[in-house]
Amino acid sequence: MGISRVCVEPSKPSTSSPSSSAVTTSTARIETVDGSHEFRINGYSLSKGLGIGKYIASDTFMVGGYLWAIYFYPDGKSAEDNASYVSLFIALASEGTDVRALFELKLEDQSGKGNHKVHSHFGRPLESGPYTLKYRGSMWGYKRFYKRTSLETSDYLKDDCLVITATVGVVKSHTEGPKLYSIPVPPFDIGKKFGQLLESNKGTDVNFEVDGEIFAAHKIVLAARSPVFRAQLFGPMKEKNMQCIKVEDIEAPVFKKLENGFVAMDSFLFPSFPLFRHSVMQTEGFEYLKVSCPSVITELLEYVARISEHSRSSFAYGNEINMLDGGDINGRRVKQRLY
Repeated sequence: MGISRVCVEPSKPSTSSPSSSAVTTSTARIETVDGSHEFRINGYSLSKGLGIGKYIASDTFMVGGYLWAIYFYPDGKSAEDNASYVSLFIALASEGTDVRALFELKLEDQSGKGNHKVHSHFGRPLESGPYTLKYRGSMWGYKRFYKRTSLETSDYLKDDCLVITATVGVVKSHTEGPKLYSIPVPPFDIGKKFGQLLESNKGTDVNFEVDGEIFAAHKIVLAARSPVFRAQLFGPMKEKNMQCIKVEDIEAPVFKKLENGFVAMDSFLFPSFPLFRHSVMQTEGFEYLKVSCPSVITELLEYVARISEHSRSSFAYGNEINMLDGGDINGRRVKQRLY
């Protein structure tokens, strides 16, 4: 059984100024959720004499969120018919209020000719609309579904067996309007996320060795936040199999404080000119250090200031300082060794 659908679209409101007002639409879709159940009654002749108003019920079946059952009255449902007819009904077997539905009851022709006995709401105009069942036990059907004497000599009865098929179409409706999608904007806490990623050690692919202690890191994050690391790790001069960077002349506890502010750490390892320092100070890593390690920031800036001042003095007197090699004014070496 197919699904019956009715589409109701409201007319668009008139407006004197279409260009200045928005017009929206919605659609009410009214359709049926259909389901069928086959009920076989074997030993029909033994059901005769059960009594008027007494029935044989099928197992319950679910359609449209409700339970249903087929009720067959072999001696009829009404005393006034004096057991001359069999009665057949579909009943609501679960709690419900004003359940609107279409129904079909079919007595199967077992000769194969297809001459079924059918009473149906489906496929025909309904003057009063779908039938409404108001409570559990409410029924739809026919007290005089078929004359008993005719039934017992027909092709509907074969080997003392009757086959009844009931179909229910529960009416459902919903309204569709303009689709509105809301994409939540995540909080601006990328620095915190990078810190959590670093702490988890997931996906790390490069290590720093500081005073015999190993600190794991992510190349791609380092490169994204630092032009020096980007050139070192992914530039044309990158070294193959660079997995460990050894850092000298800094203690492990100090380096650990610098971890989450690795851009500022980069300027510590590779001091450069004031313009680069200015760029460093605009980074999130630098802001993180300002809040979490103010003393480290003070020492770091004093150190870089001394390096810059010495660089200007040295160039003024013609003395060259090999900044790439990492030499400082005290003869210490701050350089990377690759392993």
